[in-house]
Amino acid sequence: MNLSTLSAGLLSLCLLGTASEAHAQTLRWASAGDPLTLDPYAQNETLTNTINGQVYEFLVTRDKQLKLVPQLATEWKQTGPQKWLLKLRPGVKFHDGRPFTADDVVFSIQRARQPSSQIAMYANAVGEPRKLDDLSVEFVLPQVNPIFLQHLSTIYIMSRGWAEANKATKTQDFANKEESYAAFHTNGTGPFILVSRAPDSKTVFKRNPKYWGTIEGNLQEVIYTPIKSEATRTAALVSGEVDFVLDPAPRDIGRLSQTAGLKIITGPENRIVFIGLDQGRDELLYGNVKGKNPFKDQRVRRALYQAVDIESIKTRLMDGQSAPTGALVPSPLGSFNDPALEARLPFDLAAAKKLLADAGYGTGFEFTLDCPNNRYVNDERICQVLASQWAKLGLKVKVNAQPKALFFNKVEKLDTSAYLFGWGGAITDPESIFTSHFRNRGEKGIGEYNRGNFKDEELDALVAASSREPDEAKRQQLIKQALKRMADQVHYIPLHRQFIPWAAASHVSVVHRPDNWLEWRWITVAPKR
Repeated sequence: MNLSTLSAGLLSLCLLGTASEAHAQTLRWASAGDPLTLDPYAQNETLTNTINGQVYEFLVTRDKQLKLVPQLATEWKQTGPQKWLLKLRPGVKFHDGRPFTADDVVFSIQRARQPSSQIAMYANAVGEPRKLDDLSVEFVLPQVNPIFLQHLSTIYIMSRGWAEANKATKTQDFANKEESYAAFHTNGTGPFILVSRAPDSKTVFKRNPKYWGTIEGNLQEVIYTPIKSEATRTAALVSGEVDFVLDPAPRDIGRLSQTAGLKIITGPENRIVFIGLDQGRDELLYGNVKGKNPFKDQRVRRALYQAVDIESIKTRLMDGQSAPTGALVPSPLGSFNDPALEARLPFDLAAAKKLLADAGYGTGFEFTLDCPNNRYVNDERICQVLASQWAKLGLKVKVNAQPKALFFNKVEKLDTSAYLFGWGGAITDPESIFTSHFRNRGEKGIGEYNRGNFKDEELDALVAASSREPDEAKRQQLIKQALKRMADQVHYIPLHRQFIPWAAASHVSVVHRPDNWLEWRWITVAPKR
């Protein structure tokens, strides 16, 4: 970043308000976007989940190494192929003083299964909860679930009494821009309590003085401010206006690491970034080909894939902070680190041009590529680079970049012809992306994120079988077949797994997890020297 850019960023700090002296136990942090909602089921997006996850808690959670550990459940056991028994933690209270009981667990699972919930696929996968007593819940599953506990670690527990009292028993319909009490107010059992919420401006939390668990860090207050501009985020960190930035610009990493009083914490993220294509409609919504849909043709999808110069994107755009892959799973563990599954189709413009010509599009065509501009590392720039690379095939690509709130709402309605997307989190098992993205769209959240609306009966059957296969060796073979089928059909165009460098003031100590989850109870803000 040059001095003029930095100056411009500093001048725009007025957006954050007048700087005030930091309190030693206050964390002021920023990233490009804002939480989409405070309803913990209405959107399944990492920043939204992370912030909600300081207020709400799970039955089973992740430790610093992403291992499953007890949270609101103290123990569990499988009592049959399709039955689990969980014992709940006694003495836990919600922020408003209501006691936590089995009634809240049953209510939360049922609420999370509603059509407007973006985690319905997970809630349905854990089966039917049944209260045995105030601190015991039995789950009866519709089929064997090899990753029951991992699915359970994605469902926040809400207060039934609070939701009923505030007419918040229904999950917010985010796609249709519904306003709801739970979207702006919270009541969890977690270590932090919501103080104030000003969307797209500032959200403030305070430490829960009656938290049941251990808080290792010293935070008493957390102030989150979304800062869309990369220059302004960097300037805010350099000037001391904020203490931590979740998503510093890759091109600034080197300079920030050499800046006195700052540090970079980095590592690969469990997140795959890819392109989705409308394969459901007979004619693209946003294209110039009439009467047919080019993306229904596997040759066209493959041509787009083979025209992607992924190494150029890695070196020139991502500054080496990405891992190109051909496997559409968030973690290489999901593909068993199999080189054959991880391999990409080769970058080959000649082959891509021939595929387009064979499909009848030798002169190219036009379409719009939707992408967020504040969600993934360099998301808008990736789309712009792809548009320029595809232009070499004669394709005219209009990049429609929007803030993530607008983007997610748009693609959730399938109002797209092509889109950039990312998927990841704490679960490294391929099931985390299989049922949501690989399946045909159906009921109970199945195929919810198949926003290209492709239908592939063979792939659907393989994924469905892998989701219920208890034998590990047989399941591994089903997973490998599903990944091969996906690669052969090119229903998505995989790009890379992004890295997640965090930038912080030197006096701030955080725990960096590969799911890009900033856990506040592990943070210490030491006095500045």
